Amino acid sequence: MKLPSFSFERKLWESDYKVVAGIDEVGRGSFAGPVVAGCVVFSPVTGHRSPVTNEVIINDSKKLTLLQRDNADKWIRQNALAWGIGQASVAEINKLGIVKATEKAFRRAIEAANTKLEDRRFQTSNISHHISFLLVDAFYIPYVTGLRRRNQRAIIKGDTKSISIAAASIVAKVYRDKVMTSLSKKSKFKKYGWEQNKGYGTTKHRQAIKRHGITRLHRRQFVRGLS
Repeated sequence: MKLPSFSFERKLWESDYKVVAGIDEVGRGSFAGPVVAGCVVFSPVTGHRSPVTNEVIINDSKKLTLLQRDNADKWIRQNALAWGIGQASVAEINKLGIVKATEKAFRRAIEAANTKLEDRRFQTSNISHHISFLLVDAFYIPYVTGLRRRNQRAIIKGDTKSISIAAASIVAKVYRDKVMTSLSKKSKFKKYGWEQNKGYGTTKHRQAIKRHGITRLHRRQFVRGLS
């Protein structure tokens, strides 16, 4: 199995973009719950060694088992220069639509990563406190301060090609899965099985919506006609 690499990042580091971030989202097609974005920055030092070990594999989060994702998530948080999580709520998705809400989640993840970089600047003087280039899975992100289109690269299936993007998909998915599992334990949401389907439109989830109706955590546009 071919795994993502640091090839995109290395070219940018060599072109003097020292703070390169990968970004990805999860939950875009879910019927319920927030859309969550992850943003991960690795240093060039980390980029010169492979993160793949017997316990750790960095790849598109959908291609990893639960245990592999958890192990990778821990490794990323310990070894990344910075990482950030951003989310857009169901209320924002219902109001703005999924595209604009996802863009908000992306910008919040970038801001969170930049905040960590700012904090690290006081510990390590030679680290910039701001992301200088962004690797994105498939789409450009508008209205990002300091990161116009010329400072972004949209890579089709980027989470299978760039370690930074794959890492972003992992931290986002692990975070969102925990959110949906936690929500599923509340009595009013138990019947929808979010601990298993994570809010996606599985057959059982669709049947539960038809039987019990929708909740405030369902995306109206996605479940229209089911309840």
